[in-house]
Parts: sequence; structure tokens; C-alpha cells
Amino acid sequence: MLPNRCLMCHQHICSDNRGICAVCLQASIYQGDICLGCGRTLQLAMAFCGKCMLSNKLKVVAPCSYHQGLGHWVGQIKYQTQFAVIDVLVDALIVRINDLVSKECLVLPQALIAVPLHKQRLQQRGFNQAWLIAKALSSKLNIPLLDGCLYRTRATEPQAGLSGKRRRKNLHNAFELSTQINVQRVALVDDVVTTGATVNEIAKLFASAHIQVQVWCLARAEAPDCG
Repeated sequence: MLPNRCLMCHQHICSDNRGICAVCLQASIYQGDICLGCGRTLQLAMAFCGKCMLSNKLKVVAPCSYHQGLGHWVGQIKYQTQFAVIDVLVDALIVRINDLVSKECLVLPQALIAVPLHKQRLQQRGFNQAWLIAKALSSKLNIPLLDGCLYRTRATEPQAGLSGKRRRKNLHNAFELSTQINVQRVALVDDVVTTGATVNEIAKLFASAHIQVQVWCLARAEAPDCG
């Protein structure tokens, strides 16, 4: 059997199915407090920077930057079925979540919901990476994962390569809630958040049902429009 090696530095990893060694992980995740709206560094332990606090941003929780951290390897989950990084990044996300809860910047949700794929894309790919991440989080945090309550109404154009404006147009009315959700707080789980078009479109549905939404992902972009 070949030794398990870090995808980044190629050094041997003692633990199976980790994908990234502790040294590379520590060098790649956020250090300190990050605005949950735009992803920029904060000087104080707060949920939002002043600008995002005024603009009513979604809370987007991630362990690392998409562009400066481990975004490439998160992308490999979807495009290269590189599942080895899920467990280690989920653990890093949980550390970030627990830290925010301890600082009273975040309240744990009552349920998790994975961003759904359209049935055609799910059949083509064979898996939904957001669901795999949500399943791992549900198991580790003992928070229920709600399946089947959110679905895509149509097969949208792939978001990669689209501008923020085109992404929003592409996703307009692309999601629906299929059942009543009997909780007040949910975490929407996805692999990455870049422009925030997908999570914001879904958040509108939850807002109309008077459900508070936060977003959990493995990597996020830092931009004024993020969230």
C-alpha cells in the first residue's frame, strides 16, 4: 500500500484520508478574526466589519480563503473527485465555527441544508459535493441534515466563468422549497462561496419563510460583494 501523502507538500501523513498535512493546513487557513460578510481581516472579535454590519450581509463561515488558501484543493473535490481533503477541511471549519460561537459572533443552527444540484447534473457527476460536506458536518456536530426540502427548479448554466451579474441572472428563481421547514435557524452548506450569488438567491427563499440563514463552506472569496 502506498503511503498517504500531503497533496500540497507531498510529505507522508500518518493519518489516513486527511489529504493535507497539519503544517500545510496551518499555513493556509485564516489566522485571527475575519468579517463574516466580506472575508476581510478584523482587528476585534466581531461578526462583521462596519461596512458589512450596515449592509445586512449573510454570515459566511469558512476556514480559509478561496484565492489565497486552499481553494484549488476544494475545487478538486468537484472536478477531480478528490475527497481526501473533505475531512481535514471540515474539521478546520468546525474549529472556526466553535471559535465564533464562543465569542458570541454566531449561534449554532438547528439544521443543515446542502446546496442542491439539479437532478441532471447530479446524475452526470454522480455526487453532490455540498451534500458530502454537510453530511460530515452533521455527523461531527450532531446537527440534523435536512434532505429534500430544497431543490433546483431548472438546470442552470455552470457558474464558473460567469460575471457576478450573469451569475445572479442565471440563478434567478432557480430554487424552491418543497416542504415546510420547522426550524428557525439553518446553515446552508456549500463547497465554496465566491460572488455569493447562489447562497443569496437561496437565502431569499428562507427569508420569505421567516428562517434565519448562515452559510458554511470550505473556502470563500474576499470581496465587497461576497456573502
